[in-house]
Amino acid sequence: MTEIPFRKVELSDRDTILGYLRHRTYRSCERTFSNIYLWARFYNLVWADIEDTAIFRAEINRRFSYTYPVGPGDHKKALTAILEECEKKGHPFQLHGVSKWEFEELEQYFPGRFQVEWDRDAEDYIYETEKLIRLSGKKYHGKKNHINQFKAAFPDWSYEPVSDDNVEECFQMALRWREFNGCEADAEKNKEMCVALNSLRLFHELELKGGVLRAGGDIVAFTLGEPVCEDTFVVHIEKAYADIRGAYPMINQQFLEHEVSGYTYVNREDDTGEEGLRKAKLSYHPIFMAEKGMVRVKPS
Repeated sequence: MTEIPFRKVELSDRDTILGYLRHRTYRSCERTFSNIYLWARFYNLVWADIEDTAIFRAEINRRFSYTYPVGPGDHKKALTAILEECEKKGHPFQLHGVSKWEFEELEQYFPGRFQVEWDRDAEDYIYETEKLIRLSGKKYHGKKNHINQFKAAFPDWSYEPVSDDNVEECFQMALRWREFNGCEADAEKNKEMCVALNSLRLFHELELKGGVLRAGGDIVAFTLGEPVCEDTFVVHIEKAYADIRGAYPMINQQFLEHEVSGYTYVNREDDTGEEGLRKAKLSYHPIFMAEKGMVRVKPS
């Protein structure tokens, strides 16, 4: 076939891409339009619609990597197109972010041809929303304590949704957070903060939901996210001042209570293999993990 017509992801592609993504139930944070759009520049990500599916191509570790085709169309023909492009361009075939059922489907199409490597560091933590709102029982005792300490320290605290009235304050708080956390000297942290700032700048266009926590009248935490499917909401961004005890569990609990209670599950993304972050995410007791694999051709 002719070369796959890859192109940049534009805001105007949102409805089309969501139409493909919503054809099946995905719970991975990468299967949201905001994640795709906001991280595209850092991975030279492009996309194409082919065989009534959407395919995304990124550059990971200096090599092309594709997503499994999404949408109602012919997945086998779309995968064959990727294989042909890889052969034509002379680069190895690689799929990233592949779920277990996608790999099973791939095996049905091409039995024994591919191998998968599951990446624990990339797995998303999925929680029961109701449990993170109520924080009942002994296993959440520590979270409840931190929240109570926050409330005691700041009796004038308040919660509000992100809106036109406070988004600029959130932006300024994020800039201060970046300064306090040494993001300029850390390339990965700096990328994350660029995404956070652009999420605020485009929260209307991306149709994100957000929450703001105030203490003493000032914003001390904010969070942003979006649905990934009918029963799961993804929290993409969560920033709080580390020296304000209880700010993180408080914004998490308040945001879920006010904006996310209609969803069965909440995805709080991966831990990137960072030990402290992994400990923090495990302390909220995920109900399951969204596994992701890297698929390559088996050595002959």
